[in-house]
Amino acid sequence: MQSSPEEARRAAAEEIQWSRPECQAWTGMLLLGTCLLYCARVTMPVCTVAMSQDFGWNKKETSIVLSSFFWGYCLTQVVGGHLGDRIGGEKVILLSASTWGFITVVTPLLARLGSAHLVFMTFSRILTGLLQGVYFPALTSLLSQRVRESERALTYSTVGAGSQFGTLVTGAVGSLLLEWCGWQSVFYFSGGLTLLWVCYLYKYLLSEKDLLLALGVLAQGLPMARPSKVPWRQLFRKPSVWAAICSQLCSACSFFILLSWMPTFFKETFPHSKGWVFNVVPWLVAIPASLFSGFLSDHLINQGYRTITVRKLMQVMGLGLSSIFALCLGHTTSFLKAVIFASASVGLQTFNHSGISVNIQDLAPSCAGFLFGVANTAGALAGVVGVCLGGYLIEATGSWTCVFNLVAIISNLGLGTFLVFGQAQRVDLIPAHEDL
Repeated sequence: MQSSPEEARRAAAEEIQWSRPECQAWTGMLLLGTCLLYCARVTMPVCTVAMSQDFGWNKKETSIVLSSFFWGYCLTQVVGGHLGDRIGGEKVILLSASTWGFITVVTPLLARLGSAHLVFMTFSRILTGLLQGVYFPALTSLLSQRVRESERALTYSTVGAGSQFGTLVTGAVGSLLLEWCGWQSVFYFSGGLTLLWVCYLYKYLLSEKDLLLALGVLAQGLPMARPSKVPWRQLFRKPSVWAAICSQLCSACSFFILLSWMPTFFKETFPHSKGWVFNVVPWLVAIPASLFSGFLSDHLINQGYRTITVRKLMQVMGLGLSSIFALCLGHTTSFLKAVIFASASVGLQTFNHSGISVNIQDLAPSCAGFLFGVANTAGALAGVVGVCLGGYLIEATGSWTCVFNLVAIISNLGLGTFLVFGQAQRVDLIPAHEDL
């Protein structure tokens, strides 16, 4: 008796999925990788004041260095997802981490090459952004192919918690190193740890043969890789695909606005407050919130709830409820309440890991990296625009309320689109008679 094409496809997918011990090992390593990615990413902001004093940068020059990371970050999202789908996300992550770790380590040396400090630092940050831009799309591609559907939310949210943890590590350890050993030591610390992680990953979890094969494919050009059988034209005709992209765009944009303007809001609204409180507490809340959202999502699916119902519930929490707390943040005069509202808003936004981020894997596991890259590129660009618009609104109105209103509008736009058009059925399968 011959098996149906659907049964054959499921059997093939199960063959490449990780066993439970493999999944646990990779989850731990990728959690650490995400942590180190953010350690390297926030090293420059932590060292900016000290570097500005050393090199005589003004505010405009400092902003050029800080923003240059995103110039590169926006350009490689789609490329990273496509490479992950074609040669394997774990190989893309290893290759990119080894290069961004090296660049981070040599950044202090680049700063001393000549008198053009601003040019060298801007170039260094652009390169770091280019290399880190491939990480999350490649990660999405990897998890969509190697993790069982019933475990994807917990795995993704666990790995995603590394972003908050990495921010805390660099903020705490980096501040001490900055005070004791100078700003150069912070770059050596974050870059050196990344290179150690790369060595461990290469030695214990990756096959040397597969990595060499991937390098050969890249050297010869992507056409030498396995041919793509994804019906792109039909994929982008699906409302559920556009709903996922729109929701990811809105969640990224609202997150960037909060991330960029919350510290300034607290500093101006509560000038006598302790900076470490509002810079640390929301991220401490976000770590367990991210883990809980993944556990809750997978538990509900294993209890028999429809996958799309659970994904939409996560988005109601991640975009809807979080935006309510953001609105409350703009209408309080109490520092304690403001910290609570900020922590709740940031913490609830981590539920997006178990909602829209996993939904992209539900829709198209064969090209999840590419789709996530498209959505994250749009989100990063929208985030830059949103941050600038927030600054304009503050200048024009003199009120912080309008910024949090903007966050709520963007969040609920993405939520409404996903609630109406979101689905969880696969849309990347080639139909029997493809319309070309």
